[in-house]
Amino acid sequence: MQHRVRAVLVTPNDTMLLIKRIRPGIAPYWVIVGGKVEPTDASPEDALSREVREEVAGEARIVGLLHSIETDDERQDFYLATIEKWDFENRSGPEFSQEGRGEYLLEEIPLTTEALDALNLLPQEIATVLCEAVARGDLATAR
Repeated sequence: MQHRVRAVLVTPNDTMLLIKRIRPGIAPYWVIVGGKVEPTDASPEDALSREVREEVAGEARIVGLLHSIETDDERQDFYLATIEKWDFENRSGPEFSQEGRGEYLLEEIPLTTEALDALNLLPQEIATVLCEAVARGDLATAR
């Protein structure tokens, strides 16, 4: 089973960092920073820290596990994390240099249900979980 980790990155501006994906022939969609746990990663949290460094050139403070989605062949763990600084221009993930992968745009999204509802955030299950967490004020308390 493939194991992936994702970081719901809350900024000091009360926003969340998301990656907008633009691919030929597909409507734009947004994803949460993260990726596959590699055999060389000491733990899922170490994999998450590595992914944040690769994808946004930043350091995250992991608050805790927010939600998990499991299918027959994949498990995705979504962690709530905070981030103070990032430099998307200095990202280093291998996917950014692969031909045909489309565009990756980093966006700061306000921590509001209206802002989240306006996005095609995938997977849909995490979009619902995040809207509910924002409505309860759970994400704002991460800082």
